[in-house]
Order: sequence, then C-alpha cells, then structure tokens
Amino acid sequence: MLAAILQTALAFLLAGLLGYHGSRLLGSLKALAPEGVDGRFFRLLGLLWWGVVLLGALSFTAHALGLPYEPLATWGGALVAWLGAKGVAGLFVLGLTWLGFRLVPLVLKRLPEPQGELSRELVRARTLRSFAESLLRAVVLVVGGLFFLSNLGLNVTALLAGAGVAGLAISFAAQNLIRDFINGFFILLEDQYGVGDIVQIGGVGGVVERFNLRLTVLRDLEGRVHFIPNSEVRQVTVMTQEWARAVVDVGVAYKEDLERVLPVFQDEVERFYSDPEWQDKFTEPPQVLGVQELAGSAVVIRVLFNTKPAQQWAVAREFRRRIKNRLDREGIEIPYPHQKLYFGEPLRLEKGV
Repeated sequence: MLAAILQTALAFLLAGLLGYHGSRLLGSLKALAPEGVDGRFFRLLGLLWWGVVLLGALSFTAHALGLPYEPLATWGGALVAWLGAKGVAGLFVLGLTWLGFRLVPLVLKRLPEPQGELSRELVRARTLRSFAESLLRAVVLVVGGLFFLSNLGLNVTALLAGAGVAGLAISFAAQNLIRDFINGFFILLEDQYGVGDIVQIGGVGGVVERFNLRLTVLRDLEGRVHFIPNSEVRQVTVMTQEWARAVVDVGVAYKEDLERVLPVFQDEVERFYSDPEWQDKFTEPPQVLGVQELAGSAVVIRVLFNTKPAQQWAVAREFRRRIKNRLDREGIEIPYPHQKLYFGEPLRLEKGV
C-alpha cells in the first residue's frame, strides 16, 4: 500500500510538472506563431495537453492501486509498459528540447552586448543577435521534435518526405509568408537596415526594435509599436546610415542687411562647431549656404550640418536655440508673418472735370 501511495504521489507530481512546462512551451510557441493566428487555438491545445496529462496520471494511479476501473486500469498498465520501453527516453528528449529552448536566450545574453555609438557594425551585431535567437529556437524545436518522433518508432525519413510535399502544397496557400522570409533574407543580406536604425516604412517611422526574417518591429516617438511584415517593405528610408545631415532654415526680416547677417551666421556656426560638448557629434565642418528663399515675410538663410547617425535632430535643435539668442543680441529681427496692404494710387481730379 505504501509503495502504491508513493507511486501515486510521484505520478501526480510528474503530471503537474509536465502540465506546467508543457503550457509554458505552448506559450512560447504562441509568441513565435505567425501574426493572425488565433490565441484560442493555443488555449485549446493547452487544455488538451492538461487533459492528456491528467488522464495519464489517473490511469497510472488506477493501475498502481489495483483499482478495477476500466479502461483506466488497462490504460495505466499500457502506460507503465510504454514508460518502461520508450516513454522515459521520449520524456528525456522532450525535457532536453524544452531546456534548449529556454537556454537559447540565456546563452545569447552571456555574449558581450554590442556597445558604442550607432554604427553599421553595431547595427549588424544587434540584428544578427535578434535573428540568431529566433533561428536557434526554431532549430531546437525541429531537432527535438524529430528525435521524439524517431524514439516513438516513426519513420522520420518518410515523415520528412511527406512534410516536404505537404510544405510545397502549403506554400501556395502561404505565399505572403514565403515573401516575408525571402524579403527579410535580402534585407539582412544587403544590410539595408537593422536593430537600432531609425527608419520610415510606408508612412510609419521609428526605431527598429526587433527584426527577423518574417517581420520588422518599429517603435515610434510616442512609444507605439508597429509590426510590419517584410513583404510590405517596398521602400524604406533609413535616417541613420553611416552619417546624417541636419538642414536648418532661419528667416530674417527683409529690412536687415545681408552683408551683416551672413557673417553673424558664419560666426555662430563656427562657435557651435568648436564647442567641445558638441564637436564629437559632427563628421565635418558645417556650411552656411546663404539665401535659400525669398519668402512672403522673411529672407530664409540655410545652414547644413553633417553629423553622426541619429545626431541630426539634437544638433538642429541646439543650433536653432543658439542662433535665436545670437540674433536677439545682434538686434537682427526674426519677423512674424505679416502682410502689407496696397490700396493703389490716390485718384486725382482735374479742375473743371
């Protein structure tokens, strides 16, 4: 009786562990599932998994206690025989698969984290790190599944051949998914963009937070996350490729003398470029191009700053602050929008008319 009680306790303990970790594995698979897959499918799989585990525990208990409940007692005897023959090895394979699936991100976290200024080498390192995690997890699941099926006595070679034919048939129904992978492969191969780049895709802009062969994940300035399938990336604008440029236009009043205004701009640009706190953000000296436009209310002066990637916005904001304060000190007017109304020449009446 004591042995039967211990066997029953062990059976329910193993059932609880199998149910819990199986549910965790299904949750991880849900995170890797293609976009649009209904979450109810994974919840149903979770309930089915718990039902199978509970049924196995009850059957094992009925067999261990010698209860005459059919078919639980018969199933329990078959379960014990299976565990003695192939079940332990199969459970061992599943345990190793789950362990490998969980260890992949932990092992990658042990690798040196790419640090430093935003550069193509840093972007490639981050992108390959994100891509390697999803690829290694998929490899672990496929290899573990094949070993498990082989341990059950299935012909894995025939299964792979059948899966190839089935995959060919499924590929016609999943053409968008295939295009996602192909386009993602070429994006990665050509280093068009990667994790950490600031890009604009189809009217949506933001920082690339995650990239794999199937989709690109962007987070915009307001913190919103956008999931874009790689097959939808027709044209992408990368704002952090090798170097960047800030284009700053500043308007001054028409009454101001440009022979005085332009030297003020040039002097302020040189002061800004020589500032030790900002000099490392530039790649080359800035340029004052001169008069860009004769606008409705102002003469527009254009200045160009070549900067390191992702520094163009900070440089532009700082220069606008500096030039505004400098123009105020110099007494040079930055005009408000205004209009001059012209009523024509006054009507002159001759005598006698």
